[in-house]
Amino acid sequence: MEERKQEYSQFKPTSRMQGFTLVEVLVALVVMTVGMLGIAVLFVEGLQMNRTSVYRTTAVGLAVDMADRIRTNIKAKESYAGTGPGADNGCVNGPGGCNSDALASDDWYWWLQDVKTNLPAGTTADIQVSSIATMKRYDITLQWPESGEPQPVSYTLTVQL
Repeated sequence: MEERKQEYSQFKPTSRMQGFTLVEVLVALVVMTVGMLGIAVLFVEGLQMNRTSVYRTTAVGLAVDMADRIRTNIKAKESYAGTGPGADNGCVNGPGGCNSDALASDDWYWWLQDVKTNLPAGTTADIQVSSIATMKRYDITLQWPESGEPQPVSYTLTVQL
């Protein structure tokens, strides 16, 4: 029995140490704070990338929408060139009472309303028309400001008809 007491006595601490010291707690708090700040930065970056992705997806959809309008009104040719703004000519449901040029102006008007509604303020839209042999080439460009970017972000869709 005496042997056992000697074995256990060598494992006993010589002084009473219990709990954590203040320094250990402060170091743990600093490590946790740095980690939480890193998580917060990643969260904000993720939100910003998500917004950028939504704007890009919307721009693609809007450019395709205008390309479909141009395909539908192929006789208008150069009437789609420029930056709008077009006019509300009341050409609902196709060119019923409107000629090709009036329909192109109406398309520009309603399309720009969609652009202003779905993309941030300061967005610009432009359509360049050029001739390639017997075809027309339409470059539909949308540009919008993006927070954190020095230059506006742009998307261009090229259609040949």
